[in-house]
Amino acid sequence: MANTSKENRPTVGTVYLLHFAHPYYHARHYAGFTTDLPRRIGRHRNGHGARLMVAVVRAEIGFIVVRTWDGVTRAFERRIHRCRHLTEMCPICARGRFRPVFPRRNPGTEGLI
Repeated sequence: MANTSKENRPTVGTVYLLHFAHPYYHARHYAGFTTDLPRRIGRHRNGHGARLMVAVVRAEIGFIVVRTWDGVTRAFERRIHRCRHLTEMCPICARGRFRPVFPRRNPGTEGLI
């Protein structure tokens, strides 16, 4: 019999893609995972969290949420990081050459927060 306890289930949340107004050295995007997107974006804007986002905020570079995937796990976030095609997943950077690398989970969830 399989173990179905809640402790062994992966956390389900949202993977989000941020687009920077200007590149920070080589970085133009950031992808992250959260279970509370508005709170997480607020923490990023206040300079807390990932080192890259702290540096982006200190450099006074603006950013927006350009894409989200809801109902996914951290494993999905790792897939996105490993493929290294954030520019192709970004609707702003792709400009007409956009090809979804992963299937869209929830159409219409892209947008600004």
